[in-house]
Amino acid sequence: MLGLVVELIVSWLLLRYLEKTDLSALGIVPTKKRMENFAFGLLASAITCTIYYLAVGYITEGNWTTNEGFSFQSFFTGSWWSLKSVLFEELIFRGALLYILIRRLGLVTGCFISAVCFGIYHWFSYNIFGDIFQMVMILVITGIAGLMFAFSFGLTRSLYLPIGLHYGWNLIAAVIFSNGPLGEQMLILDGAVQRSGPLSIGVTIFPLVALPGVVVWYLRADWKEQQSNS
Repeated sequence: MLGLVVELIVSWLLLRYLEKTDLSALGIVPTKKRMENFAFGLLASAITCTIYYLAVGYITEGNWTTNEGFSFQSFFTGSWWSLKSVLFEELIFRGALLYILIRRLGLVTGCFISAVCFGIYHWFSYNIFGDIFQMVMILVITGIAGLMFAFSFGLTRSLYLPIGLHYGWNLIAAVIFSNGPLGEQMLILDGAVQRSGPLSIGVTIFPLVALPGVVVWYLRADWKEQQSNS
């Protein structure tokens, strides 16, 4: 929590002294539309993530089994950890810095810079330096996600949609399907066999196309409004 407080203070200082505004510029005050954006992002991301992990289980011939040691307390703890990590990353990459980039360089340039930085950041969080193939893959995968989050912020002028999208994915992946630093959570994949080929590639690509595609559809009106005002 201390880290989030520090981020908010730094964000306020940057906005105050560089843009002569305050934290309201990040669209953090809840409104009906912003809550709808959050709900849409959460649901769309959670559904896409669920389909992805079920498909992984199918193509690897594994079985998703319930972890008997998982409890409501485990779910609450994992959900809270996931939310804090999402808020931490969103305030860094889709907060004051992206707002300033968009104001100074424009929507598209600002969002692409944010996405590249988000991808590079994951080299550190995944500790994959030295493995060029992994570095490129992580840059592409997390960069696409970062671009989706960045445009979600830039077009809605609020953090609610990117937070919903980010949290929906992280919550389902880490807490439900046990893919993350939390270790074994609600479901565990047993008996999986490593597979390759077109089907495996298709499953890997699916969330990189499906979720951004849904978000593009959702933001189409905001994009038209942005273009008409530019």
